[in-house]
Amino acid sequence: MAHYRHLLILLLLPATMIFGQSINGRVTSSVYFFERADTKEASSVNATGYHYANLNLNYGNFSLRTSLNADNFFNFDAPARLRVYNLYIESRKLFNIATVRIGRQPIFNSVLGGNFDGVMVDLNYSQVGLKAYYGGNVPAYQKLEFTDDLSNDFVLSGELSTSIIPGVFVAAGYTDKNFKTTSYTALRLDENFNPINVLIWEKSNQFKLLHGRLNIGLVEDFMLSTKYEYDLNYKTTSRVEANLVNTSVENLLLEGYVNYREPRVRYNSIFAVFDFANQMEYELGGTYSFNPQLNLFVRGGLVQYNDDNSGRITVGLGTSHGTVSYRKTFGYAGELDAISVYGAKSFFDGLVTPSVGITYASYKLSADSEKNDLLTFLAGVNFRSLRYLSFDIQAQYLKNKIYKDDLRAIFKVNYWFNSIL
Repeated sequence: MAHYRHLLILLLLPATMIFGQSINGRVTSSVYFFERADTKEASSVNATGYHYANLNLNYGNFSLRTSLNADNFFNFDAPARLRVYNLYIESRKLFNIATVRIGRQPIFNSVLGGNFDGVMVDLNYSQVGLKAYYGGNVPAYQKLEFTDDLSNDFVLSGELSTSIIPGVFVAAGYTDKNFKTTSYTALRLDENFNPINVLIWEKSNQFKLLHGRLNIGLVEDFMLSTKYEYDLNYKTTSRVEANLVNTSVENLLLEGYVNYREPRVRYNSIFAVFDFANQMEYELGGTYSFNPQLNLFVRGGLVQYNDDNSGRITVGLGTSHGTVSYRKTFGYAGELDAISVYGAKSFFDGLVTPSVGITYASYKLSADSEKNDLLTFLAGVNFRSLRYLSFDIQAQYLKNKIYKDDLRAIFKVNYWFNSIL
């Protein structure tokens, strides 16, 4: 772990000289214990360490933001690994219209999600916005490396939006995400049926989509949010989504959801040759608030596949100290009956917060399959002796047909800081 600390110091030391106003963030270190079967008769207790740091250096409208995670294994031979999720410089309010980020950063829009290495520009002027991304894909395990083939391993995305019309938000965008593929050799037969090694070189795999968003809130207590995606490679509609929220009845929130989607398959990949079908999903639900601490919620959903359907129902009660819920699924996706109870309560002004949860489920893959039972139980406590320091310990127990008695535990230390330099 020493070389990780040295890397972090090298990254932050130059920035400290530039960004001298404040530093804030969170550092978390945890140890996860679990039992692993070494042979059919013998098992051993193993431990894995996870160490996370979120650091921000700020000076006026400039910031350096980092998010790093390292893991190490105590009991078996495996290399420690550093994952760099975020490492970028951000400049806000440039010319009072622009925000610019450079480095490894998150990307979220209606098509993409995840991280990339590159540049983001966000322009906003007089209720008109333009957001654009360009950069390389992040390598496996979030290694601190930049792609060596940006022309074939990149993310390019942009979205133009406006809210000039009161109560209406409109956006349209384009996304091109291309994945570099690597060559490999495979054993094949020649014309004489002799085995030979053949070099397989695939074309790059790609997502290329147009998308649009329309949110309408012209009528008080009604909000309609819609999304549309068109796949330019397959020349077909990829996704249509609509969500309606109604709060016109006092203490009652009603929601309706519709989603049509095609399977998201990379262009030129081997999976593109298979015959796949779209699906439709519908959901209706509501939440009634008896008071701010007590809510009743009900959800019902239906998924239509090519030649079959699947349904789900959820009913629950939410309180300020926990939830109780029942869920049932049936049809093509399998049959499930599950009840869950979870609760947590703080004592002594937040000094100690114990929590406990239990779930029992009965499930089977189809109506004619064998039924299986599942029991899970968790119990933990959070101890926060200081405003900026807390400790968590939690035990998790699972029992079903495959795992007769599975017991795991995690211990975590959290440290928050915010200092003026």
